[in-house]
Amino acid sequence: MTAPFRICFVCTGNICRSPMAEAVFRARLAEDGLDGLVEVDSAGTGGWHEGEGADPRTDAVLRAGGYEHVHTARQFHTSWFDHLDLVIALDSGHLRELRGLAPTTQDAAKIHLLRSYGPGTAADALPGPAPGLHSVDGLGTIDNLDVPDPYYGGIAGFEECLQMIEVASDGLLVAVRAAITARTAVTADPAHGYDTGRPQAQEPHQPHQPHQPREKESA
Repeated sequence: MTAPFRICFVCTGNICRSPMAEAVFRARLAEDGLDGLVEVDSAGTGGWHEGEGADPRTDAVLRAGGYEHVHTARQFHTSWFDHLDLVIALDSGHLRELRGLAPTTQDAAKIHLLRSYGPGTAADALPGPAPGLHSVDGLGTIDNLDVPDPYYGGIAGFEECLQMIEVASDGLLVAVRAAITARTAVTADPAHGYDTGRPQAQEPHQPHQPHQPREKESA
């Protein structure tokens, strides 16, 4: 039996951006029928909030967007690289820190920015992002693919993060679906009792409409 494809989303404290990305992508997988083939979790580069739930503002925007999520924060550990297929960083600082933790060049190659999977940046050679990155629906450019930290701001910042995450998650889903298909397309040796052939074709995934932030209240 083929091992699940494993993904970990990583931000700073694992209470704002990465649990949001985990919830959104878990929903995308379920809608696409891949939830049984992919394992998704999240973590922080630091352990300040280990054992805590998600920030209440994260919970609020996820509920408003129709996402269900129960979360306990934890810190990313170097040993996890062994069993992960993708490590998705929420900003360039996390990307640098995670690559510094990677024990091998192969492990470092598993690490990518979430928004590098946004429109105009998706890879032909999956699951990594394309070498030439463009602007992402007006939300960023090659020089700014971060999902900004909303912790020190108001609810509007969390709503903006959710919108960025939703847009990029559609491209990540395409990449992960292709990677899974490539794995299962290899015909196994029947003598070993494995299934053979490709999985059944699925309907193309229809991108979601991004979450629409509510209007800011006047000061």
